[in-house]
Amino acid sequence: MIRLASRVPEPAVRRLSATLYGYAFLSDLVLLYPLYVVLFADTGLSVGQISSLFVLWSAAGILFEVPSGAWADVASRRLLLCLAPLVTAAGYALWVLLPSYPAFAVGFLLWGAGGALVSGALEALVWTELARLDAGDRYARVLGRARTAGVLGVVVTGVLAGPVFAAGGYPAVGGGSVLACLLAAAVATRFPEHRRSPVAPPPPAAPLPPMSPAASSAAPPAAPPEDAPAGASNPDGSDDLTWTETLRAGLRQVRTRPPVRAAVLLAAVVAADWGALDEYTPLLALDTGVGAPTVPLLLLLLWAGVTVGGLLAPVGERLGRRGYAALLALVAVALAGGALVRHPAGFVLLAVAFGAAQLATVLADARLQARITGGSRATVTSLAGMLTDLLVIGTYAGYGLVATSAGNAVAFAAAAGAYLVVALVVRGRRRRRAAVPGDVAAAGARGPG
Repeated sequence: MIRLASRVPEPAVRRLSATLYGYAFLSDLVLLYPLYVVLFADTGLSVGQISSLFVLWSAAGILFEVPSGAWADVASRRLLLCLAPLVTAAGYALWVLLPSYPAFAVGFLLWGAGGALVSGALEALVWTELARLDAGDRYARVLGRARTAGVLGVVVTGVLAGPVFAAGGYPAVGGGSVLACLLAAAVATRFPEHRRSPVAPPPPAAPLPPMSPAASSAAPPAAPPEDAPAGASNPDGSDDLTWTETLRAGLRQVRTRPPVRAAVLLAAVVAADWGALDEYTPLLALDTGVGAPTVPLLLLLLWAGVTVGGLLAPVGERLGRRGYAALLALVAVALAGGALVRHPAGFVLLAVAFGAAQLATVLADARLQARITGGSRATVTSLAGMLTDLLVIGTYAGYGLVATSAGNAVAFAAAAGAYLVVALVVRGRRRRRAAVPGDVAAAGARGPG
């Protein structure tokens, strides 16, 4: 008997994608991005005080990440996506209305809370809706394009921030940032959300290699997680768990299911390193001997690389174990080589590295979503986000130590070594008989229960 694939409702997929792209663009269209450190310095803060604000920001993300993910699993994910930019907008408004260290600290707490509300909820909503539309195999490319839309928002911010600041100072820049957040909240109301509809299981996505032999499809299928109700066909689960039960279910899924645990680790490690290094690229640019006016042009190269990396997600989905390991190795070599050249031309290599890292991050996230089952999808995704934040703080600390003694270029090269280690781990695992995403397909065929 030939099984005919159901026709994907294209208008519904397009609406979801367009809403996601608009939300990502507006969320990063924040005119304060290039200027908030300058605002802190103009207010009289020392470098130590500014650094303490960054630590507070990261700590806020860690504190709110997992609780907000569990909330997204028991409440409306669309509601959280609406609230997130409003919370962040309150922080921006506080900065420009009452510029002082306490106001900046509260603003970073609000920014961290807003980011935590989005993290987990966004990925879970998009995955669930695409699965409902029998378009789960499009997740990686849709997410990659959404990341690209966010990068374009940052680029537009870099173009507009200077003229707006020249015209109206910090109040104008802050007002523009708040307006972008309000528009993002309005766009979020257009997200579809069907948490309870029974649908066919999603197809496998992002054929990335399992990090653990236990994840191989050659092994017997793993038992469904305890939080998955029997007989449910919804890939997001249809169980009515409390916030505490959902949190425990997410933790239990990561603890007891090696494929999920491996996917969480991979997603966190891949995203953290280059995400932290991005903050230091202006210093690396200055070390090449260029003047401050040239720095934005070099950073534009990096943004272009990240944009291309996000758009290459459909191609990246065809990578197997060896291909993904080679992609991570490319990140390591291009990061180290571009930094150690100590010349503006090295930023071409860095752009390649950042683009490959963006692609690797999108594919790792798609792999994670494909392996999560039950009703704690946002919780598990938020656990990966929390681990990413922890690794980012570790990268900040390690970078500071190495850069203080050996310079920014050596610090970049040292940080790039993490990707080479992960590439060797991925490549070194023995290939099993069945296809890489077989355990995901088996889980999908069974349903979450």
